[in-house]
Amino acid sequence: MTQQTVHTAGVVSRFAPYLAPLSLAVTLGLAAMPAAAQGAAGQAQAATESAGALGGPDGEQLYRQNCMACHMAQGEGAQGLGRFPALANNPALTAAGYPIFVVLNGLGGMPWFNGMLSDEEIAAVVSYVRTHFGNTYTDPVRPEDVAMMRGPVPTE
Repeated sequence: MTQQTVHTAGVVSRFAPYLAPLSLAVTLGLAAMPAAAQGAAGQAQAATESAGALGGPDGEQLYRQNCMACHMAQGEGAQGLGRFPALANNPALTAAGYPIFVVLNGLGGMPWFNGMLSDEEIAAVVSYVRTHFGNTYTDPVRPEDVAMMRGPVPTE
């Protein structure tokens, strides 16, 4: 058994109580909406960028406050005392359900933001990351999507 296999098994067992909502979200199509349902390219990006001006959460500001210290200014990630994965050009962000789950529950050394950020804030920052840093996943992430996946606040 490799070290990666052991790590993956530990992550899965840690997050098992939260995987049912993620599976449901993927099954219902939250994670990968058809291109026809996405509307014009850049719709989510425009909504994310204008959210701050309209009084909603600003995904870029939230990224700078909560994510940039580890994932870096351009989402390139870093290695040093720990490994912080790149968000730039990241195919793992294709399905919106995955980054929503990770932001809510944490993963590896990343802390969870469940109980710290609202559904609107998580939707804004996930939409921002999915439409910037070379990512072009324009299907919008809605607060309702986050609410559907939000479980109890993790304790360990």
